[in-house]
Amino acid sequence: MAWLLLVLGGFFEVGFTTCLRHVDNFRNVPWTLGFLASVTASMGLLEVASRSIPMGTAYAVWGGIGALGTVIAGIVWFGEPASLPRLLLILGAVACIAGLKLTSGH
Repeated sequence: MAWLLLVLGGFFEVGFTTCLRHVDNFRNVPWTLGFLASVTASMGLLEVASRSIPMGTAYAVWGGIGALGTVIAGIVWFGEPASLPRLLLILGAVACIAGLKLTSGH
């Protein structure tokens, strides 16, 4: 269950980074509220998951999911480049995240 919460927290991290792009110095109220809700959920889920997953592993996986998801969101919705080197680096990040999970002992 902790791993599911951690993955969900990573998805909320993608939410808060995406919202952050639109908050406009926190003047855009709907996006600011989305940011605040997402960051609260993301950090809360990380905290709960880290009670049973080693903190270093939990943080690396959470951050990796957030980074990976944010790169994908940038490519899909914001027209950021999807070059072969970038995609290979994303694949490398996924491999590292999977390796951390496999070696965590949980």
